[in-house]
Amino acid sequence: MDSEPNLDRFTSRRSTAYGTRGVVATSQPLAAEAGIDVLREGGNAFDAAVATAATLNVVEPMSTGLGGDAFALYRTADGDVGAMRACGGAPETATLETVRERVADREGCAPADAEMPDRGPLAVTVPGAPRGWEATVERFGRLSMDAVLDDAVHYATEGFPVSEVIASAWGLCEPELRNDAAREQYLVDGERAPEVGERVRLPELGSTLETLAEEGADPFYEGDIADAIAETVQSEGGLLERSDLAGFEVEYPDPVSTTYGGSEVYELPPNNQGLVALEALNVAESLGVPDTEDPVERTHLLAEATKLAFTDGHHYITDPEYEDVPPLASKQWAERRAEAVGPEAIENAEVGMLDSPAEDADTVLLTVADGEGNVVSFINSLFNGFGSGLVAGETGLTLQNRGASFSLDADHPNVVAPGKRPFHTLIPGLARFGADDWAAFGVMGGYMQPQGHVQVLSNLLDREMPLQAALDEPRWRYCEDGTLATEARFDEDVASKLARRGHDVGVDVPLYFGGAQIARYEDGTLSGATEPRKDGTVDVY
Repeated sequence: MDSEPNLDRFTSRRSTAYGTRGVVATSQPLAAEAGIDVLREGGNAFDAAVATAATLNVVEPMSTGLGGDAFALYRTADGDVGAMRACGGAPETATLETVRERVADREGCAPADAEMPDRGPLAVTVPGAPRGWEATVERFGRLSMDAVLDDAVHYATEGFPVSEVIASAWGLCEPELRNDAAREQYLVDGERAPEVGERVRLPELGSTLETLAEEGADPFYEGDIADAIAETVQSEGGLLERSDLAGFEVEYPDPVSTTYGGSEVYELPPNNQGLVALEALNVAESLGVPDTEDPVERTHLLAEATKLAFTDGHHYITDPEYEDVPPLASKQWAERRAEAVGPEAIENAEVGMLDSPAEDADTVLLTVADGEGNVVSFINSLFNGFGSGLVAGETGLTLQNRGASFSLDADHPNVVAPGKRPFHTLIPGLARFGADDWAAFGVMGGYMQPQGHVQVLSNLLDREMPLQAALDEPRWRYCEDGTLATEARFDEDVASKLARRGHDVGVDVPLYFGGAQIARYEDGTLSGATEPRKDGTVDVY
C-alpha cells in the first residue's frame, strides 16, 4: 500500500483529451469510467452524468451523495439550453424562533445569541439528489435507472480501493461523523478512516442504491428511507419531518447568462451564487481585462471584480420566493460597480458571512459531452465533508448540512424560514464559444467556485489557453478574512507586485483552490480536461 502522497506537488504531465463519441471529466477515475461505460451501452450524456454522480457517491462519499442536493446546466443535442435544480428547503417547522430555541438548548446560550450550527441535525435540509437523478434520467436520458446505477452498486457492494486525495480528505473528516451509524458505516471497524489504496465496501449504501435502481426515488420521500431520514434527524434534536420530504419537487429554472470575450456564459439563478460569477465577469470586462497583457494588472483587476461581486452577491442573493434579487448580471450594474476599482486593492471587501462553512466547503463536479451534442455540467454535494455528519439508519445515506448557510439574524437576506431554500454555493457552468461549440465546466470549492469560474474562463478566452493548461494554471483565491491566497506555484514576482498594490498576499495549500472539470463539444469533436489537484481523470472514447 502506498504511503501518503505529497499533495502539494503536481509533477505529472497531462494534455487535453480528445474523442468523438463521449467524454467524462470528474474527480475520481472509477466514476469517470462509469460514465463512459454508460455511453458505450447506448446512453447519452445525461445518463452518463447520473452514473458518474452515483459512483462518486460511493468512491468519494465525504463530498457527495443521495443525502445532498443536485444541479445541472445543459445544452441538448436539439439546441435547448436549460437547468435542473434538485434543491430542498428548510423544514416547515423551522421558524427563526424555533431554531434559535433549539440551538440555545443545545449550546446553553440565550436564544438571541444563538448562531446557526455548521453540523448536526439543525443543519439538515431536504435532500434533492434522489429526485434529481431520477428526473435527469427519465426526462433526458435513454437508459433505465438500473442500468445507469450498475457501476455504483457494484463498487458499493464489492468494494473499491481508496484513492490518494480522497483518502486524505476522508481522514480530515473523521471527527465529523456524528452518530453511530455514520461511524460504523464510514470508518474501518468504526474507528478510523481508510488508508490510501485500502479496499472499502459500503454495503448499506449499495442496498440503498439498489432501491433507487429498482423502485425509483419514491422510497426516499414517501417510504421506508424517508422514515429513516426523519427518524434520524428528530432523534438527534432536529426538525425535519417526513412531510417535508414528501412535498419535494425538482425544478427547471431558466439559466442566467452574460457575454464575455465573445462567448456566452450561463449560470444558475438564485438561490445559487451564479450571479456572483456573472457580475465578476461583467466588471472585469468593464475594467478592460480581456485586453490586459500584464499579469499583475490582470490579476489585480480580476480580484477586485471578484470582491465587488461577492459583496453584492452576499448582500442580495437568497431564495427569490422570499425576497427579490436585483439584476446583478446586467452590464449596467457592472459598469457602475467598476467605478470603485482603482490601482490599489479595495480594503475590507465583504466576501460572505465570516466563519461560514462555505469558505472551505468542497464537493464534486462532473462534466459530460456526447457525440450527438449533448453537454452537461452536473454538481452533487453534501456541502462540508460528510455534510451534517449524520447517516440515516442503516441506509448509508449521509445527510447534507446545507442549512448551515442560513442565518439566525432576522435582518439577514438568508435568515432561516419554513420551506426556504438556503443560499447555495453550487454553480455548474456552461459556455457557448461558437455556433456549435459548447463547454460544460465548473470549479468546485465553496466560495472558490465563482472566482474559479472567472479565472478558468479568463485563461481560456483572454489568454487562449488549451483546456488542460487553463486548469493547470496556478490560482489565487480572495478569502473572507481579506487575504489574497495563492498557490505555492504562483509566480512570486506577480505576488510581490500585488502586495505592493495593497493586497494581503499569502500562500495556501492546493486543497483550497478548487476542483475544475471541462467537457467540450466543438463541431462534432469532443475534448476534456480534469483538475490536477484531485484524483480524477478525463475519459474519452
